[in-house]
Amino acid sequence: MKTFVTAKKSLGQHWLNDEPTLSYIAKTAIVDPADTILEIGPGQGSLTKHLVQRAKKVVAVELDKELANSLPARVLSDRLEVVQGDILKFDLDRLPKGYKVVANIPYYLTGHLLKLLTGASNPPAAMTLLLQKEVAQRVAAHPGKMSIIAVSVQLKYSVLLGRVIHAEFFSPPPKVDSQVLILKRHRKPLFAKLDEKRYFQVVKAGFSAPRKMLRGNLAGGLGMSKHAADDLLNAAEINGSLRAEALSLEQWHRLYIQYRAKSDLHSLL
Repeated sequence: MKTFVTAKKSLGQHWLNDEPTLSYIAKTAIVDPADTILEIGPGQGSLTKHLVQRAKKVVAVELDKELANSLPARVLSDRLEVVQGDILKFDLDRLPKGYKVVANIPYYLTGHLLKLLTGASNPPAAMTLLLQKEVAQRVAAHPGKMSIIAVSVQLKYSVLLGRVIHAEFFSPPPKVDSQVLILKRHRKPLFAKLDEKRYFQVVKAGFSAPRKMLRGNLAGGLGMSKHAADDLLNAAEINGSLRAEALSLEQWHRLYIQYRAKSDLHSLL
């Protein structure tokens, strides 16, 4: 069935129908015959039909009821399970451990979805995502151009940028280009016994005013004097005049260790 369905702007729908690009995404995802794939927003099933040829099972979660209902007829495969619903409310624990995610994500959903997937109790082993080019590059940034989303994702996953997909390959064309982002979960935690809540308390404080210096941001965000913030930074061997974007994950971890030690000492006094 190839009945055309008009893309809905309210759901951020942009159909990707270029076969070489779809094949590239499916190959980049490194889908094995034993894999369960979670596809988010399958739309008309253009990518889905590539995935069912490679995977043991594809669980396709589609918010649009019309598209969800028509997908089984568009992609004839006993390897396909279609779930009509909101991916942000989908129970990831129902999927087998080690599942992978492949998706052309609506731009408006990117931040929420990355937070959901990377922080899940049953996280994906790998993700191959087609995102807005600017966002993909933010996630893959190195120290000097880091952001909270880069710190959050890179704490759990190695990040690799794939091919840029130009807007003209979509229907209707979006206003910006997209890029493939490949994420592979670290086999073991980067930092042992990490209290993520406290770690990100420090990170969020550092990024509270991204264009300002760490010293002031940490003081305001962590409720301490600038003198105390300087002591914290000096103990972690970090220049307080830097901006948060300059720090590596290892430097954030050093700051967290010093903050945790001072907080634990304070609680004993």
